[in-house]
Amino acid sequence: MKDLFLVFKNLTRKPLRLFLTMFATFVAFLIYGTLTTFEDAIDAGVELSADDRLVVVNKINFTQPLPISYVNRVEALSNITGVTHLNWFGGYYQDPQQQVITFAADPESFLTVYNELLLSDEERTAWLQNRQGLIVGEALADQYGWKVGDRIPLNSNIFSQADGSSAWEFDVVGVFTGTDEQANTAATYFHYDYFNETQTFGRDYIGFMGVRTSDPQLNEQVIKSIDDMFANTPFETETVPEKTFNKAFIEQIGNLSLILGAVVFAAFFIILVIVGNSMVLAVRERTGEIGVLKTLGFRSERIFVMVLAESLLLAIASGALGLFVTSLVVNILNSIPQLPVMVLSTDIILQAFGIMVLLGLITGIIPAVNALRLNIITALSRQ
Repeated sequence: MKDLFLVFKNLTRKPLRLFLTMFATFVAFLIYGTLTTFEDAIDAGVELSADDRLVVVNKINFTQPLPISYVNRVEALSNITGVTHLNWFGGYYQDPQQQVITFAADPESFLTVYNELLLSDEERTAWLQNRQGLIVGEALADQYGWKVGDRIPLNSNIFSQADGSSAWEFDVVGVFTGTDEQANTAATYFHYDYFNETQTFGRDYIGFMGVRTSDPQLNEQVIKSIDDMFANTPFETETVPEKTFNKAFIEQIGNLSLILGAVVFAAFFIILVIVGNSMVLAVRERTGEIGVLKTLGFRSERIFVMVLAESLLLAIASGALGLFVTSLVVNILNSIPQLPVMVLSTDIILQAFGIMVLLGLITGIIPAVNALRLNIITALSRQ
């Protein structure tokens, strides 16, 4: 207890230096926690992808359409348990700046292939029966205050109706959640038939297909069967596992892991220099006091542990505060539906505490060794 008291008094003897050092470390762990949580949320789109689900797109580019007739032909293949089709709508609500992820889908097959999206039995039935029905993700419903029974317009920045309008009217019939807390609920889905009958161009074409296989080990066989079927046709296909498709889509933004990793590394490198220099300076200022402690009978090993404990306490206290503020930042960011759902997981917290301990050891080891080796005569002569 006496040693802890001495550690605490040594740590707090210069409040301004303590504050600046802790603030720098706090910022580093705030950056680490926020960016790592964001990266984890981005990767969740890949990790949550079903192993037995494939995505079929136009071989030229995923923005090019496919004939809707392809759906029945794919469905007839063996080792397939479900096929659905979707079309990107390019939707927005009230203002072009308020983009809404919107797809025209086949309701029944969509709910079978993408069964991680959860609706109540009443909502499912209502969507299947109402051709103008719209199911809305929980995140979007919270953002705009939508609820079951509302009738809302969604505009498209791509398609238009025969009367020249770009707005489609929908009845909100369900609010879906996900089987996982990081599932994407910032999207909406409506009937493809309603969309197909009212649009002025692109009729009887789809954007892509979602295909469920009977066994993930049969994916390669199914992929070959689909792509071979449409080889040398005007609309050749490229079929890939959903994980691969989502990963490739994310990588269009850039190598996020490299970018975020570089930012975190730079933050910790700077903190390592700042805190390390601060600890060396703090121990050097106490050279005479260390000599007095050794004169009073404090063993060198005991002083070594005290200096190291000082560095560890500084790193852990600052880092823990950084993680606490990170949790608040994550809650704020989760109120923005356009961002993926972020979760400050136990793994991230444990990794952060591991870094705190490592940072404390690295920044404290040199001054601790110097204190260990310091003899009494040298220490007192410097006083």
